[in-house]
Amino acid sequence: QTQLLESGGGVVQAGGSLRLSCTVSGRTFSSYAMAWFRQAPGKEREFVAVIAWTGTHITYADSVKGRFTISRDNANSTLYLQMNNLKPEDTAVYYCARAGWNTIPTQAQKYDYWGRGTQVTVSS
Repeated sequence: QTQLLESGGGVVQAGGSLRLSCTVSGRTFSSYAMAWFRQAPGKEREFVAVIAWTGTHITYADSVKGRFTISRDNANSTLYLQMNNLKPEDTAVYYCARAGWNTIPTQAQKYDYWGRGTQVTVSS
């Protein structure tokens, strides 16, 4: 059974940084693309970043490009999201997710495993 667990959220001032982690149980982490999504109160869940199983293909949402960096450690089954120059509009619950086989999607409905999320709050 694959399980995802996020950590690293918190409260930070605008301009600050946070690093999110997502540990994945199960033996298939290295074979699948992984992504981060976020959901702010009253808004739909939105794509943040995705990384292919090899780590060579990465896509970011325009809103975070140049500020966030997604990475993965296949040996330790861990996904990361380094968030720099945070803005109040980055405030949301952040979720990690595992894609279906042989896909690198940006649509939430194409992800079959999700974590419970970690809260990120950026104060102005």
